[in-house]
Amino acid sequence: MIESHLQHEMTFSNAISGLRMRCLNCGGGSLLPENVLESSYRCCDCGFLIAEKAGIFRTLRPERRAYFERFIEQYSAVRAREGRGSSSSDYYLALPFRDITGNNSWQWNIRGRTFRHIERYLLPGIEREYSDGCDVLDLGAGNCWLSYRLALRGHRAVAVDLVDNEADGLGAGMHYLRHLDRPFPRFHAEMDCLPFEDAQFDVAIFNASFHYSVDYEVTLAETLRCLRRPGYVLIADSAFYAREESGRAMLEEKRASFKQRFGFESDSIPSREYLTPEILSHLAQRFALQWKVLRPWYGFDWALRPIKARLARKRAPSRFYIFWAKVGSR
Repeated sequence: MIESHLQHEMTFSNAISGLRMRCLNCGGGSLLPENVLESSYRCCDCGFLIAEKAGIFRTLRPERRAYFERFIEQYSAVRAREGRGSSSSDYYLALPFRDITGNNSWQWNIRGRTFRHIERYLLPGIEREYSDGCDVLDLGAGNCWLSYRLALRGHRAVAVDLVDNEADGLGAGMHYLRHLDRPFPRFHAEMDCLPFEDAQFDVAIFNASFHYSVDYEVTLAETLRCLRRPGYVLIADSAFYAREESGRAMLEEKRASFKQRFGFESDSIPSREYLTPEILSHLAQRFALQWKVLRPWYGFDWALRPIKARLARKRAPSRFYIFWAKVGSR
């Protein structure tokens, strides 16, 4: 047992070797490993500690943990009611292409088609630039399926999320690790305050997560800080509306639905929740980006949704596109 644990720790140490951490407490100090296994990091300036527990680095300061506590509790309760997660590794290993529980098959159908589209139309071009694989930030990693799929392609993924439970959060990443020669690190952290020094990643992917941002400018600025130049940023599976009015109507419907089903209104933290052309245009101007758009095919039923909504005189439904930009290219 001791030998097995030591082997796991040394493998985990190899996975984070070369990753430079920054202090989230004082903002300026570098974090250095406290031991040879690199299972904890301490700031040389203020003494702030990032410790690894159950394979996850805990980076939130106490006041930030308190700030997010209600959101995490409500989010986890909703996901549990929706039947997320499983006690079987087979469930996680089949994602995103199949939900063997059948509880959320429609959503995993979307996730799977999105990822297949990225695999076919985006990753090959990126991978030609990085013959030894990319350093990838998986932002809003959830149960870490994307980090796993990228690791299988030879990339060095780092999973980041606020939810760390073993059913639907970072803790579920344990189901993938035994299937990889080099496990991916998992960080319990917020997107607006990442525990990494500047310019360490080649690609950042918001994995159905950008819409959880409270301030898109702050979130994107923090992400771009962590990217090398040139680098790539991708926003996948966040609700997109052609008109602001449709997005606002969706929010009102969502609040009412959550109140009826779960007893709260889904906005303990005021996330932005959706994208529009105006929002993307503003971000493009603010950060000198040129967004490109990929439009996966989700099937005829999904394609007919706008027509059905017009006929029923309902608001326009959301669309899921892949928005991406190459950062710092000439």
